Amino acid sequence: MQIIRVGVDLAKNVFQVHGVDSRERPVWRKNLKRSTWLAEIQHRVPSGAEIGLEACSGAHHWGRQLIARGYQVKLIAPQFVKPYVKSNKSDRNDAAAICEAMSRPSMRFVALKSIEQQDIQAIHRVRSEVVKQRTAKANQIRGLVGEYGLIAPQGIHALRAALPCWLEDAENGLSDRFRRLLARLADDLRYLDARVEEYDAEIAIMAKELPAARRLMALQGVGPVIATALVATLGSGDGFTKGRDFAVTLGLTPKHHGTGGKERILGISKRGDAYLRTVLIHGARSAVYAAKGKTDPLSRWINELLERRHPNVVIVALANKTARIAWALVRNGSEYAPEWSGQALPAQ
Repeated sequence: MQIIRVGVDLAKNVFQVHGVDSRERPVWRKNLKRSTWLAEIQHRVPSGAEIGLEACSGAHHWGRQLIARGYQVKLIAPQFVKPYVKSNKSDRNDAAAICEAMSRPSMRFVALKSIEQQDIQAIHRVRSEVVKQRTAKANQIRGLVGEYGLIAPQGIHALRAALPCWLEDAENGLSDRFRRLLARLADDLRYLDARVEEYDAEIAIMAKELPAARRLMALQGVGPVIATALVATLGSGDGFTKGRDFAVTLGLTPKHHGTGGKERILGISKRGDAYLRTVLIHGARSAVYAAKGKTDPLSRWINELLERRHPNVVIVALANKTARIAWALVRNGSEYAPEWSGQALPAQ
């Protein structure tokens, strides 16, 4: 029988496949080696068939390879595959679950990323890790000098300014041994600062080169970092049917809990891409603080909302609005129109 759909459980070296025919009967279940699995797929599965992959490491690469060979590829988030796993977890059961999950008409799929999107995402991930290392180094320095009675004001800029003063002050009680150690720690901090600056410069170049990123930077609170992160996630925007769906995937919409006919709206769900949600909220915070005294439509919307809601609620609401507007700009290829930004958002 002809195979119409295949679920593939990816791994490092051995891939499990589960293929079904038009009557939904399993007709192909096999372990395939990494070096030969694409050739096996082409030999057994007709061009145009659907192939499902769990959205994990390497899934976007293999998805592009399969599309180049004429197949329809569907990526599914792991949390949506898990309910379809029967009995105990195994590669065989996982492949069958992927095959079944992709057949559901209401299933949500992950948009396939291009190489350019993955390049942008990689730079953001490395930059985020270096920022964490810099924060950890700054906290280590604060903890160590605190044992000697030295306290720097809050903020990494204040710590950078305090380090030369501590090293040059001969009356602060630091020993020569600890001064040498502190000097090396200051060098480490400067090295991490330089690495962050390198990645920021690379991101700024990408933001100028990408037309979508240039349009997104017209939004208040959106700079090169947020704009390129949005492009890396959205791509062409085809992965979402409306702006609210994009905001939902970022965890910027409220959780709902209902039973017995009673619905409760809780705080934001915080699901999905934590990094993009974080930078959007940071950008929204700067836009909220900058809105005071301004009379443009978005600033009026922010200030009116601040009169009746907590600032943190307003910041998250603006991040939600920004995500939805960003989807519309990317999906439609349009320019930002400030006169519409102060309106209540429709379900795009």
